[in-house]
Amino acid sequence: MNKPQWITAGIGVVLVIGLYAATEKQVFGPPKVKKPETQHAEAGLSIDSILYDSKKGLPPNQTTRLDLLEHSITRGDVRNQQLQVFHQLAHYWADTAGKFYPYAWYTAESARLENSEKSLTFAARLFLDNLASEERPAYKQWAALQAKDLFERSLKLNPNSDSSKVGLGAVYLYGGIAMPMQGIGMIREVADRDSTNIYAQMTLGQASVASGQLEKAVDRFKTVIRLEPDNAEAVLLLAETYEQMGDKTSAIGWYKKSLSLIKIPELKKEVEARIAELSK
Repeated sequence: MNKPQWITAGIGVVLVIGLYAATEKQVFGPPKVKKPETQHAEAGLSIDSILYDSKKGLPPNQTTRLDLLEHSITRGDVRNQQLQVFHQLAHYWADTAGKFYPYAWYTAESARLENSEKSLTFAARLFLDNLASEERPAYKQWAALQAKDLFERSLKLNPNSDSSKVGLGAVYLYGGIAMPMQGIGMIREVADRDSTNIYAQMTLGQASVASGQLEKAVDRFKTVIRLEPDNAEAVLLLAETYEQMGDKTSAIGWYKKSLSLIKIPELKKEVEARIAELSK
């Protein structure tokens, strides 16, 4: 990753983009995390194998705690108990074990059980926003299918949600589970109907960068900045795009503009260093 791309990724602005396990699947009961017999295949990656791999290297006290949580359903209001345990498992995997996919999985399972638009879209974005950094094809496909399922469930609850439509389009665009133009079409439909939709404009701008259509990307990012002048993500992306185009003067100008918008000291230092390098 070159310097300007690192800068952009530093604030999570690169839009990123799972084999859906049916909600009827029994999560608790007999131990489910068992050693996979074969190497992961793209079509065969399962949450069982992901959990197994994620537990490798964890200290015994952490694996014991996870096992206890995974088998803690008792008689009574099973749904509420499942929700509580899913939340506990998600937080434990995130805060104590520090593993993303188990955290995202249990967050998604609780969202499917709650079946609210808010929880479903939150879980979907977890998977979507991790796709750019995922280099393993099997995991990328699995995460994309998870995000697809969650966005589709959200759209069933609110078919008019432009945010979910753009999110689903981004999954198609970046997840490798459909033709990219199918995703572009979904996102462009939202942008054409509502040119003020920041999410759609940013996504199309980043898609234009990825496809080498830098002039179109500039137009998209400038639209966002016109609507939200303090949008640090759009300003940095515009600066990076100009740099890729070889327009150092414009790149320096937009990098300088970003300095007053950046809240992360380390990132600000990187941008200042980039400005100095381009100014030589």
